[in-house]
Amino acid sequence: MKYAIALALALTLNATANLMMKVGARRFGESGLTTAHGPGSLAASLLANWVLILGIFCFAVNVLFYAYALSAEYMKISTAYPIMVSGGFVIIAIVSWKYLGETLSAAQWAGVALILLGVFLVARGMNATAGA
Repeated sequence: MKYAIALALALTLNATANLMMKVGARRFGESGLTTAHGPGSLAASLLANWVLILGIFCFAVNVLFYAYALSAEYMKISTAYPIMVSGGFVIIAIVSWKYLGETLSAAQWAGVALILLGVFLVARGMNATAGA
């Protein structure tokens, strides 16, 4: 159970990191992130963007939880990775729609629902093999 919790935390941190990277990138405005004023200016811009830095930190912590989850004998990477990536996709789709103003068509929402169904089926298969 603790390995499944670690996988869920890794999934959540990965999605959070991606969302923070998007919000952090928006903070650069229309000019974007550029090396026009040299690498020092680029580094200073990156370091001044706390949202971006926190997103990178979330990626790092995600790696720790994911590695821990994979250390379980029953945790197959062929199961864990699809759960992490697709679960993260669903979180990102919902949060970006609700809070970042992104839109999804009806067909895209149907795809999100199918991904959720797929995550459920993959996770169910993982639980069945955990006791074997």
